[in-house]
Parts: sequence; C-alpha cells; structure tokens
Amino acid sequence: MNLPNPPKTITELQTRIDAIAGMSLGEIAEELQVMVPENLLVDKGWSGQLLEAYLGATAGNLPEPDFQELGVELKTLPISASGKPLETTFVCVAPLIMTSGHQWRDSGVYKKLKHVLWVPIVAERHIPVPQRQVAMPFLWEMDAQSEQLLQQDWQELTDMIVMGEHDKITAHHGEVIQLRPKAADSSVRTAAIDKSGAPTMAPPKGFYLRSQFTHNLLKRKFRLD
Repeated sequence: MNLPNPPKTITELQTRIDAIAGMSLGEIAEELQVMVPENLLVDKGWSGQLLEAYLGATAGNLPEPDFQELGVELKTLPISASGKPLETTFVCVAPLIMTSGHQWRDSGVYKKLKHVLWVPIVAERHIPVPQRQVAMPFLWEMDAQSEQLLQQDWQELTDMIVMGEHDKITAHHGEVIQLRPKAADSSVRTAAIDKSGAPTMAPPKGFYLRSQFTHNLLKRKFRLD
C-alpha cells in the first residue's frame, strides 16, 4: 500500500481534498488496496481511517490534530442525500479526572475543533459501503460565535466532571456538545473521581458534537435550506 506523504501546506491539503470530491469509498479503498467492510457497525471508524491514510494524516491515535504539521483535524460527516447529518460527531475522549484550573484553550475539544477538515459522505443505510460517495470536503476554522457556544458547553460539562458528577451528566446537557459513553461495551471502566474527590472507576465518556451544530455548518457553507 503506497501511502502519500503528509501535506506540507494548507494549499496542498486543499488540492487533495478537491480531488476526492465525488469519489466513492470503494474507489478510494481500491487505490489504497484495502478491503472494504461489509458494514460499519463494527468498523465504525473505518471511513475516517481510510481518508486519513489517503490524504496523508499522521497523528493516528495521538491526542492532537490529524494533520500534525498543519494543526488540522479530519472529521468525516455521514449525511443524507439532502445534506443532513445522520449522526453526532465524536470529538475526543473526556478525561474524568480534571482540576478546576483546566483551561478551555488547553482542552482536547478546542485543539480538535480549532481547524477542521470536514468530509461529508453520503452514507444512508441502504447505500452499500463501497458506493458511499464523498461530497464536497471543506476546511473550517472556529470563529468567535462557534467558540462561545462550544466553550460554554465544555465549561458546564467540565465543571460537573471536576465536581465528581460525571455520572449525572446525560445527553440532554449541552446545547452543541454532548458527553456520552465511549467504550466498546458497558463493562469497560476508566479512572475517575467521585463527589468526595476519592478515586473511582467509571465508564469512559467522550465529547460529541450535536448534529444540529454540524448541520448549521453545512447550511452556512453550502447555503442549504
């Protein structure tokens, strides 16, 4: 498998993403000589990993943006034929041991969302995985309005984690960000603190963008209804 070198500039990355618009996942997989899974119920992150490999992302599982030299994160966005996101978007794992001095701009959420390459993929369930098509990818940088919304939710959720109340957080908390379980199964546990500040073990959680947030990004970018 011949993987491309990492893009050295935003212009080079833009050239690459312009070239994949309209390609199917099967075509991309064929060029990389990788097998396409029958479905993505088990291989949920496969599409993102495929595109990371094809576009030259380097971070892998490291807690930093996928295109390390450019500070750009790649996020795939499954959409309907009409351009509506089909699911929430995973941002990063949420540490369940945090101090009250933790700052927004030092957070994983900020680092992952500061500059994003969004890759919408028409991925309705009836479409076979190889035939799912990349729509028009685009680069997005967090603006002041988006940052205010994201920081507000992050702060609310982080405050609850610091107080040991992570077990009281539900999907209803947060206007644009949710904190949800993030594990292969319900038996997985990670280090956390309880309300008294004592060490405990709890189900891992992750920060997710609500689909309404990403839908608004698409509407602004492509002037959708």
